[in-house]
Amino acid sequence: MWATSRRVSGLDAQFRAWQCQTPVEKVASSMVILVDDDADVLSSLRFAFEIEGYPVVTHTSAEALLSGQALPERGCLVVDHRLPGMSGLALVKHLREQGHTLPAILITTPSADVIARAAAEGVELIEKPLLCDALVGKVRDLIGAA
Repeated sequence: MWATSRRVSGLDAQFRAWQCQTPVEKVASSMVILVDDDADVLSSLRFAFEIEGYPVVTHTSAEALLSGQALPERGCLVVDHRLPGMSGLALVKHLREQGHTLPAILITTPSADVIARAAAEGVELIEKPLLCDALVGKVRDLIGAA
């Protein structure tokens, strides 16, 4: 339990430091918000994005993200579609309805229905199994376009 408390505390400090940056620094260090219920996927993705220099915050469910800290002004959401409780696509739709405009990428093994719904919501889709280089490249493109 101690390690978990220490890790959460570290994420809070990282987020507070990010909030204090100037606009130019924010562009250079846009936050990646990962939501996936698979701890191994979260760990791998966190590592891939941190190697690229991005600050990363992880959540294991949509509800955890919604009950946590405020979303940053710049960054990108990377959300698994199949989450316990609220789905990833429902999470992005909810955030859009609340006025959040961060670009989002849905990661999943998609069906035709999910592809159509993601397109209707303006959400990028990356198919599983993930190729970290493709995902990091897409995040970089979306952050650069925002």
